[in-house]
Amino acid sequence: MKFTQDCGCDRDCAGRRRRSPALCSAAAALPLLLLLLLPRAAAVPLPAADSSGEAELEEATVRREALPDCVRLARLLHARAAQLQEEMCEKFTVCGNSMEMLVQNHLNLPKVTEEDGCLFAGFDEDKCLRKISSGLYTFQTYLEYVKETFISEKQSVDLLCYSTEHLARTIRQMVINPDEVIIPDPATQESLRAKLKSNKNWIEKITTHLILRDFTSFMEKTVRAVRYLKNTRSFSV
Repeated sequence: MKFTQDCGCDRDCAGRRRRSPALCSAAAALPLLLLLLLPRAAAVPLPAADSSGEAELEEATVRREALPDCVRLARLLHARAAQLQEEMCEKFTVCGNSMEMLVQNHLNLPKVTEEDGCLFAGFDEDKCLRKISSGLYTFQTYLEYVKETFISEKQSVDLLCYSTEHLARTIRQMVINPDEVIIPDPATQESLRAKLKSNKNWIEKITTHLILRDFTSFMEKTVRAVRYLKNTRSFSV
């Protein structure tokens, strides 16, 4: 299921004048996404900023209003990834392995580090949001691999993939310059996909375990950063 790009309102979600339809749609999509518990969805891009200061102020307001739902969606993704990790441990007894370091050397999973500006001390709003959005986009190919290898949980991982993309797109629109968010191009994605598929069977489950483990860690840091932003920051206009 994909959300439409037009929420059908020439007026804004609160009845104000001239809020952009795409912003209205993005604000409406997140609560629906949460209600459906991680459905297939794609966030609607925000339009280019209007030259009017009033329009920019309204767009900033919509961004702030979307933050609580972003926090809840990030928490859902974190909880779902942690649950999948536990289920893999129970079903395949892959809960940590001496082979992890060997496999880890061949993976380049996104991580949130001190340099990304997401820690409370030295928090850098725009830099952190760029990192989170870029990381979520990068995780897409890895999660597709998990879907293909963790077949018994294919539906759950499928929902995880679509919801991760939705959050990535939503957060990308909060970045001052969305074009600075790194989105892997098709050639890069295909190269990584081929590399992952070349794994021997005995490495597959370890690789899947590591992807889920690191994605869970990434989402934990994402929850903290977006929650901190919701509680303490306002978007500049």
